[in-house]
Amino acid sequence: MKHTKENRKFLFWGVVLVLLILAGCGKDAVNQRVMRNTPANSANILINRTGSTLYTANMDVNTVSLIDVQQKKVIAEIPVGREPGQIALSPDEKQLYVSYMLDNEVAVIDLEKQEVVQKIKVGIEPYGLLTSIDGAKLYVVNYRSSTVSIIDLETFEVLKSISVEQGPRGLSMTADGGKLYITHYLTGKLSIWDTKQDQVTKVVSLAPSPDQKDRKKSQGIANTLEQITLSPDGKTAWIAHLLSNIDTPIQFEETIFPAFSVIDTEKDEELKEQRKELFEEINLGDVKNETIIVSNPYDLVFSPDGTKAYAVMGGSEDLLVFDLARGGNATQILRRIPGDNPRGIAISPDGNELFIHNAMSHDLAFIQTNADDPYGEVTLDADNLKLVAKDPLPPLVRKGKTIFNSANSDEYPITGNNWMSCVSCHSDGQVNGLTFTTPKGPRNIPSNVLTTKAGLFMWDGSRDDFTDYLITVQDEMGGMMDTDPAQPLPKEQQEIYDALLAYLDDPNSFPVPKSPYHQANGSLTTKAEEGKQIFEGKAGCIQCHAGEFFTDSVKAVDGSGNLTTANTNYLYDVGTTSPLDKGTKGDARAHYKNPRKPHLFDTPTLRGVWATAPYLHDGSAATIYDVLVTRNPENKHGNVSSLSKEELDALVEYVNSIE
Repeated sequence: MKHTKENRKFLFWGVVLVLLILAGCGKDAVNQRVMRNTPANSANILINRTGSTLYTANMDVNTVSLIDVQQKKVIAEIPVGREPGQIALSPDEKQLYVSYMLDNEVAVIDLEKQEVVQKIKVGIEPYGLLTSIDGAKLYVVNYRSSTVSIIDLETFEVLKSISVEQGPRGLSMTADGGKLYITHYLTGKLSIWDTKQDQVTKVVSLAPSPDQKDRKKSQGIANTLEQITLSPDGKTAWIAHLLSNIDTPIQFEETIFPAFSVIDTEKDEELKEQRKELFEEINLGDVKNETIIVSNPYDLVFSPDGTKAYAVMGGSEDLLVFDLARGGNATQILRRIPGDNPRGIAISPDGNELFIHNAMSHDLAFIQTNADDPYGEVTLDADNLKLVAKDPLPPLVRKGKTIFNSANSDEYPITGNNWMSCVSCHSDGQVNGLTFTTPKGPRNIPSNVLTTKAGLFMWDGSRDDFTDYLITVQDEMGGMMDTDPAQPLPKEQQEIYDALLAYLDDPNSFPVPKSPYHQANGSLTTKAEEGKQIFEGKAGCIQCHAGEFFTDSVKAVDGSGNLTTANTNYLYDVGTTSPLDKGTKGDARAHYKNPRKPHLFDTPTLRGVWATAPYLHDGSAATIYDVLVTRNPENKHGNVSSLSKEELDALVEYVNSIE
């Protein structure tokens, strides 16, 4: 059939009309987007607007659970990638976004289909994530990459990846969507991000709490920043974190303190006088009229009217209640939250019920707020709800991980009076970037990555058996004080150390951090390849940092091949000692057969070393360059004095690339 001129004209205008209709529909679709109009924060537990459904990220089980609130029943457990850290809802609540920390991905879950429908590659170890208020973009903070990825949620493509301060972690957004608040886990900093400019406009450093004459009063440097939560009116943001007192010898009552810092979101400044600290704003007495000690703050929520704040303490396993209508101090401590290691909390839309996510027991605790009574206290509600069908961790590993994260002195005697857990210094089980004062001198907190594979323990190689950490438990954590260190451990205590060792030894517990110095395909850069040749050649690094674990400490064995502190052939003077370093006559655990000189040190592994700054036993080197040059004036720590600048740069690049 031939088209006449009139037919062609009619066809043309018909197509135009259809396109206009479609364009109008598309515009209507954009205009009809559901807009979020409340402050939001990334979390490991969320509740929808109606309060009918809860969502949890089950971190080491690699699933996400959906819970029917009314029935108190898990309606779905969705398999996801490795180590789901945080979750975020789309404004229309049709999608759930999940960060896969160990897969370097973000997943999109279709909540109607209850399955993962999309995965997006982002930076290294993504954690906090939030959508824009219209749901068009997803912001993801990548902890190891120190970047923010911005994802187009129509195309699921990464639009930008922008560098920020070291170690971004928590994430909150204002109700109007104009600002993001990004916490930096170990540095005590907060970045304010302008979403229109897509850049950081201000960085706030949380103030240290000043030294006090009484060492047992709250003081120290702000670090280990966990969750950040905006108040319902959006005028303030609260950050859960620790204070670490680094200028007095480590002692459980004088070193680690819990705190909540408050940010004025209009001025984007810290309200220093409103910080909540132990013995001050957190100062409730027990039956002996002694302050109840709480530890390891993780998360908090506000009542809908903003008059109460509820905070979970992951170490001591307590719930703190702050009365913001009556001075802002803590007015109740619920001891203990049923379950192990509470790390997340959500509140019902009417403010009557709290839901607490226990990270180690993988269950949900239910607590009534009794908010109808201005003076009402929180009370336990129903029995805990199990969130997962099966725990993939071996029972002994799970027990060890639970103990590692616990400061519950009633359950595990590794700390005195609920003061601190292993993660109080080993943040996330690894490092906290701080150097503490000890009787041996200043000591940098080491990582637990490969700690059971890398030979002797401690910077001076003074331990060869894991139960030797009884010395740390007694001297620093205030636990097991009635145990004679020179004798075999009682059975129940031996079981605790067996469990901790099983956890540390499990290859899935602390994977070597992926290095951002690698190429996108995971291979070494050309410069790093050159550095590898120098490392193994003229610099002589491989003489000590050799083998699978890049350390010769594994050779410190006896005639039977067992590690022994008696073999000191692999302790070295690398020119880094200072007058603050002290030798020892050994300890009771080793029957004083492990004396140490102040200038000799064990060889640490270099795998993942890029993520463990600062460096050296005393934390005196900020970078790998400083290790090789600034703190190596005598050329004892690698033969680097003869290297050219280009060769030195290549060597640094390689060391930072070692995985």
